[in-house]
Amino acid sequence: MLFRDIFIMAIESLSANRLRSLLTMIGITVGVFSVIGVMTAIKAVESSVEEGLSDLGASTFEIQKTPELLFRRHNMPERNRKDITYREASRFQKIMSGSARAVGIEVHDTGEQAAYAGRKTNPNIDVVGGDMNFTAANSYDIAYGRNLTNEDVLYARNVVVIGFGVQEKLFPSESPLHKTLKLAGKTYFIVGVFDSKGSGFGESQDDLALIPITRFLANYGQKRSLHITIQANSQAVYQATMDRAIGVMRVVRGLSPEEKNDFEIVTNEALIESFQEVAGTIQIGAFIISVIALITAGIGIMNIMLVSVTERTKEIGIRKSIGAKKTHILTQFLIEAIFLSETGGVFGIFIGVIGGNFFARQVSAPFIFPWDWAFIGLAVCSAIGIGFGLYPAYKAASLKPVEALRFE
Repeated sequence: MLFRDIFIMAIESLSANRLRSLLTMIGITVGVFSVIGVMTAIKAVESSVEEGLSDLGASTFEIQKTPELLFRRHNMPERNRKDITYREASRFQKIMSGSARAVGIEVHDTGEQAAYAGRKTNPNIDVVGGDMNFTAANSYDIAYGRNLTNEDVLYARNVVVIGFGVQEKLFPSESPLHKTLKLAGKTYFIVGVFDSKGSGFGESQDDLALIPITRFLANYGQKRSLHITIQANSQAVYQATMDRAIGVMRVVRGLSPEEKNDFEIVTNEALIESFQEVAGTIQIGAFIISVIALITAGIGIMNIMLVSVTERTKEIGIRKSIGAKKTHILTQFLIEAIFLSETGGVFGIFIGVIGGNFFARQVSAPFIFPWDWAFIGLAVCSAIGIGFGLYPAYKAASLKPVEALRFE
């Protein structure tokens, strides 16, 4: 018999029991979907994270109270550190003056709403308390108007530099300069507008409003931990600048030589490593779940194939009596098992990619097709089809024609 003929017979046998074949494939589909969906979402978000890190330049780093990601239990002690106060940050800024291109102090309050002339933004505005160095330290450009000044911070003025997204929503057909807007119930005078920066980490970087940090602390309260963003003079002195910043911060915080740092240095590399650590844990969990689901599905395939062997015992006997070889029977049943497994795997990959990218879409991450995991998934499905289909196929091929013909 030609392989083509054996393949056609295998497909016809599966078609004769469509519902049973479909239910068997669903188990494989679920297992593959769980891993492909998670891997697709993680790869898409990882791509978005790496792209979004462009807001921290190559020669920029941050000092803050806690690590950027606090998912692990052993990170809990960092939450109990004392806040970085405005007094400490100002002293740090003064000492570091001349040692870095820019030293910005900032603090954030997200989820606020801005309003002007009856128009309102969504409650997703990032209100930033900062100074004149925020723009350079965070790679923002002023589209028109002006930046904050030393006097704005010194006198805690009610002025604001708005993001491009705020301008689009509240001032679609007029200039926002020298107008006032309401922000979290407070009135601010608009002195400048940032140029569009796009999205990062799945969120818009244009939905923000920068006010003097002294005005921020007066309006929102002093009990907040501040961030300090440092931009080195060049990449060549980046490490030296970071070493000096750590030493200065230890002095500002009053730490003795034997005490550990009670603050975090955040860099692009540290953020990526933290994200990859969390992503790796999720991937391991998804892989374990998928393995369990695929083994269960493989047992289902074996069970169905054994039932099929019993139901088709007489058919096998007739085929053997008219010349079918043992290898022909073995090949046909293996093809049926592999076909069930691979078809379920293809559907699982398809649904997993759609599901993973649907999640990625919610966080503005780019479309991703995980080719590596797709090939791994198909290879695993082939292994499951062969591994769990081999015994039923061997059992079918080993039937003796005379006994098979007498089977009722």
